[in-house]
Amino acid sequence: MMRMLFLTLALVLALPQIASARPNTTQMSCAEAQSLVQRNGAIVMSTGRHTFDRFVADRRYCQFNEVLERQFVPTADKRHCFVGYRCVAPYNDDCRFGRFC
Repeated sequence: MMRMLFLTLALVLALPQIASARPNTTQMSCAEAQSLVQRNGAIVMSTGRHTFDRFVADRRYCQFNEVLERQFVPTADKRHCFVGYRCVAPYNDDCRFGRFC
C-alpha cells in the first residue's frame, strides 16, 4: 500500500516536468533549433511563453495535400531564425465550393 502511494505521489510530482518538456526556441541558439528540426524530421517546439508550433524538415512530414511554408522563430541569438517549415493546406478558391483541396 505504501509503495503504491509513493509511486502515485512521484507521478503527480513529475507531471509538470513532463508537460513542459517541449523544447523552447527562445532558450537555444538558432543553430540548435535548426539542428533539432533536421535531426527529428518533425518536432513541436515552443516559440514563446504561450506559443508553439510543429516544424518539419521537408515535405515527407506533411500530409499529401499540404504544402510547405517557411518558418522563422525567435531564438536566444536571433530575432528571426529560419528553423524549417510548417505544413499548411494550400489556399484554393475551389475549396469554398466543397471540392477537395
